[in-house]
Amino acid sequence: MGISIAERSIMANLQKEDNEIFELIEQEKIRQKEGLEMIASENYVSEAVLEATGSILTNKYAEGYSGGRYYGGCEYIDQIETLAIERLKKLFGCKFANVQPHSGSSANMAAYAAVMNPGDKLLGQALDSGGHLTHGAKVSFSGKFYQSFSYGLDPETGQLNYDQILEIAEEVRPQVIMCGFSAYPRKIDFKKFREIADKVGAYLIADIAHIAGLVATGQHQTPIGIADIVTSTTHKTLRGPRSGIIMTNDEELAKKINKAVFPMLQGGPLEHIIAAKAVAFKEALEPEFKKYISSVIHNMQDFAKTLESFDFDLVTGGTDNHLVLIDLRNKEITGHDFECALGQAGITVNKNAIPNDPNPPRVASGIRVGTAALTTRGMGCQEMQRIAELFNKVIENRNNPKVLEEINDEIKEMCKNFPVPGIGR
Repeated sequence: MGISIAERSIMANLQKEDNEIFELIEQEKIRQKEGLEMIASENYVSEAVLEATGSILTNKYAEGYSGGRYYGGCEYIDQIETLAIERLKKLFGCKFANVQPHSGSSANMAAYAAVMNPGDKLLGQALDSGGHLTHGAKVSFSGKFYQSFSYGLDPETGQLNYDQILEIAEEVRPQVIMCGFSAYPRKIDFKKFREIADKVGAYLIADIAHIAGLVATGQHQTPIGIADIVTSTTHKTLRGPRSGIIMTNDEELAKKINKAVFPMLQGGPLEHIIAAKAVAFKEALEPEFKKYISSVIHNMQDFAKTLESFDFDLVTGGTDNHLVLIDLRNKEITGHDFECALGQAGITVNKNAIPNDPNPPRVASGIRVGTAALTTRGMGCQEMQRIAELFNKVIENRNNPKVLEEINDEIKEMCKNFPVPGIGR
């Protein structure tokens, strides 16, 4: 798989007009091609998605919605955005959808704005227990605009304890309960969250950014029809461009969501990205996508089991999805230092807080690892097991640059057999 004619042409123009940026992009291509991308929130898009992302649609302003724009010349833009919406509705089985949010964070911001006023109470999963910044972290708008409260994980199991969450909800009496995660390796029971929300009279919002691909293919319980509002990114396991979406089955909420996105929080939507989303949704509706998600999960299971054989401590004792969170305290290394050591060996991960982490976020005691991107490259069980072995080799030789370089050489050879879409071998 080589570089497309379209990309070659675009890159030739870029090289001529701005060689400095061109060269940096070329270096990033090499990094992606020769290394193992194991950040759980990252993936590779298809060449078709890349082409839509880089299309002339970036030239067009289109404030408003299909059939009601504030700019002329939107007849084709309307058709593209409508197609994206219809494909998204079919993919997740929802009745209403908004494809304009620029990111998962802005999708969450709009979802909150649709049902809350500043100062209202928000209950979400704690950051050090796998939640996201936008679920109520004090440094986020969600913790500054609203009175934010959090629930954590059961100290014995390391998993969500719905009885404990109910107790917190009954004490807090929030307007909104947010369920979803950024670093939680287990399944979520959306129905139990619905019961909790109903008992305290709260709206339930489900953030499925990480598990959207699993939900879309029926390999995780869907929150559609259970949560009042569902938000997501469109990259990660959904394998689309970096952006956001909002879904609901409630017509009145849909109207509020649309007003919250535009004109409250955003102006002109990024129609080139919306076109790329439409392409990704079409790809996700194909039977091959379900096979892909199955492989993502199986690859993570093989990877996790091999890690455990080397005495890596997995938070919650394993994983049900595409990611694993590793507690490194028994290895006597911080998340920051292991991230750096793996980086020297050609493996990209991110340091991550663990429950009740004694270290600050910039240091952290854990790392988060995912298999979505490597599965897109075509890697399977054999590669996952070898990569887990290399994780152990890195941690045993963290202060040996020669060994780390040898591992990097092995990884480069491995990567030659698994091209990145849009980059090739």
